[in-house]
Amino acid sequence: MKTSIRLLIVLLAATTTAAIAQQPPVAYPSKGQSTSQQATDKSACVTWAQNETGINPAAASQPAPQQTGPAVGGGQRAGGALRGAAAGAVIGGVANDNAGHGAAVGATAGVLAGGARARQAQRAQNAAATSQQSQSMQTFNHAYGVCMKGRGYTVD
Repeated sequence: MKTSIRLLIVLLAATTTAAIAQQPPVAYPSKGQSTSQQATDKSACVTWAQNETGINPAAASQPAPQQTGPAVGGGQRAGGALRGAAAGAVIGGVANDNAGHGAAVGATAGVLAGGARARQAQRAQNAAATSQQSQSMQTFNHAYGVCMKGRGYTVD
């Protein structure tokens, strides 16, 4: 239960951070730049920040891919089934002289445990992807802000 709560907190923090990081810094014209000049400067700074960081903000601001479904964790489920069947066969053979029934029960339990491990691993992987996306946008936004400051804007 504690692991689930911790993972939920990490996912919530990553999602909140990603939402905040995706907002570009606001640049106020502090030297009387016209609207036309502001548009030119903004475009030039977006291009410069992309070239300097290698980050395309349009691609980086897309939601991180979330993987779910039956394909996720197939190996962990199969491994859990094998381990569970082996343990169940031994226990079933010793306890009530029925290794086959013990193996079936153990395999079922192993599949469930393997599936739980697979889902937990996938949630952690999705959280890491979201965090990486957020870091990329922070890097891009910093470069953009530096460029706009260099062109005479106050950046917030």
